[in-house]
Amino acid sequence: MLQSQPNGFLAAPISGKGQGVLVLHAWWGLNEAIKDFCTRLAEEGFTAFAPDLYGGKVAVTIPEAEALRDALDWKKSIPEISAAAEYLQERSGEPVKRLAVIGFSLGAFFALNLSTSDPERVNKVVVFYGTGPADFTKSRAAYQGHFAGNDPFEPESEVNSLEEELKKAGRPVSFYTYPGTGHWFFEPDRAEVYHPEAASLAWERTLAFLKG
Repeated sequence: MLQSQPNGFLAAPISGKGQGVLVLHAWWGLNEAIKDFCTRLAEEGFTAFAPDLYGGKVAVTIPEAEALRDALDWKKSIPEISAAAEYLQERSGEPVKRLAVIGFSLGAFFALNLSTSDPERVNKVVVFYGTGPADFTKSRAAYQGHFAGNDPFEPESEVNSLEEELKKAGRPVSFYTYPGTGHWFFEPDRAEVYHPEAASLAWERTLAFLKG
């Protein structure tokens, strides 16, 4: 029996079933940009689910986002994400019960964590301008990363360190850096940093990775 849907946004393909992709939002919360991203994935045949880690709250400004991030109960969020992954795995209806996880900024930390805490469930991870510490020796996933060329929130040293740790663990990894871009370059609602050309290329690479 399928468990009830956790708090979040679900987008399913016309067929009703498709490979599951768990989408973890940035520090803005579960906003329209993330919902639209899930819808785009569904149009490509995936079943996408984005859990709401902020309980309905959404930030528009950086100070608002910082306040929501600082108030987040990280220990509570990790099991919530695990429950969302379990729900999505059941909901996707795919014979191969493996999930892809995509994390944006704040969500990238949780995506990386899930790939190590639940290696039997996660087989692909995509991170957008976000890193995080983890022991990847137990991971069974392949990794793809999209990073900004000029990003004070995510220094190049952190990106290089993550790539090195993944390679040390023997995990397949492809990281891309987009020159002339800043943090959140993929998100169209961040008009001050949105980069249409880089976003389009990152989308194409993400789809190829998910479908590969």
